[in-house]
Amino acid sequence: MKSRCSRVMALACGFVLTLSPAGPALAPASAEDPVFVPWADILPGLTMGYDPTSENICVRGDNACVDEVIREMQRRFKPLAKDCNHDVMFSFLYLRTTQEYRRAIQDPNYFSDNRFVNHEDAVFARFYFQAYDNWHGGLREQVPPAWRIAFSAADNKSVSGSGNLLLGMNAHINRDLPFVLAGIGMTKPDGTSRKPDHNKVNRILNSVAGPALAEAARRFDPSINDSSVDGTTLDETALLQLVVAWREKAWRNAELLVAATTAEQRAQVAQGIEDAAAAEAEAIRASNAYAPPLSSSAERDAWCALHWGDA
Repeated sequence: MKSRCSRVMALACGFVLTLSPAGPALAPASAEDPVFVPWADILPGLTMGYDPTSENICVRGDNACVDEVIREMQRRFKPLAKDCNHDVMFSFLYLRTTQEYRRAIQDPNYFSDNRFVNHEDAVFARFYFQAYDNWHGGLREQVPPAWRIAFSAADNKSVSGSGNLLLGMNAHINRDLPFVLAGIGMTKPDGTSRKPDHNKVNRILNSVAGPALAEAARRFDPSINDSSVDGTTLDETALLQLVVAWREKAWRNAELLVAATTAEQRAQVAQGIEDAAAAEAEAIRASNAYAPPLSSSAERDAWCALHWGDA
C-alpha cells in the first residue's frame, strides 16, 4: 500500500518544522550556445542596491532584467538536462518558478512595487549562480555549507531527485534569502514594510508547484511521484507549505541581520543562519539518501537519458 507522503515530501511529513529564527565568473558556455550573455555586466553585484534611476536594467528593476535572468537560467539548465546531471533538479524548478514569476508581473500592479521585486529576483538568482560557479570552478571554500552539501550530493549521485530538489531549495531559501532581503532592504522609502510583497510571491509558488513537480517526474526522476495519491494535490500542498514556512523564517532571520547593531552581533546572526541551513541540509540528505546496493540512481539515470528532452 502506498504511503500518503511522497518521497519529495519526506521532509515535510517526517520532520517537525521550526520557524524560530537563527540565534544572535560565468560557467563555460557549451558549444550549443549561439549567444554570449554578458551576465556579469547586467546582474547587480551582491552589494549593489536598488536604484530606479540606474542605467542598469537589473539595478532599476526592469521586466527585461527578469528576461535576462531566465535566459541565463536556460543557458545553464540545458547542458545539465542533456547530461542528466543531478544538479538539474533544482535548476529546473528554479527556472520554471522564475518563468511563472515573469508571467505574473505582466500585471504592472501585481506587487506594490514590481520594479523592486524584479531587482530582488536578480540579486537572489546571482547568489545561486555564484555558489554554483564557485563549486564547479574549484573555489569550494567560498561556497556556503548548505550549498556544499547540495552540490556534493548531486556530484556523488547519493540522493533521490526529491532530495536534490529539497537540498537546493533549502540552501537558496534558508541560507541565501535572509542575506538577500537584508542586503536590498526590507522597508520602502516611506518606512512601510515590504513584507506584503514578500508574501505575495507565495501565490506564484502555489501556481507553479504542481506542474513543475509533474514535469520533473516525467523528464528526470519518476520516483518523485512514486507514492503520490492519484487525484489529490497532497504533494504540491505539502511542498508549498514547506516553502512558505522556510520563506517566513528567512524573513525573520533577515530582520535579525538588519537589527544587529554591531559587526559582532551581525556575524553571530549570520553564523546561526549558516549553521541552521547546513543542519537542515544534513537532515534532508539523510532522509533522501540511496542505500546501495538496495537502491541507487541507476533507474533514474536511465529514465532521464530517454526522457530529458520530453516536452
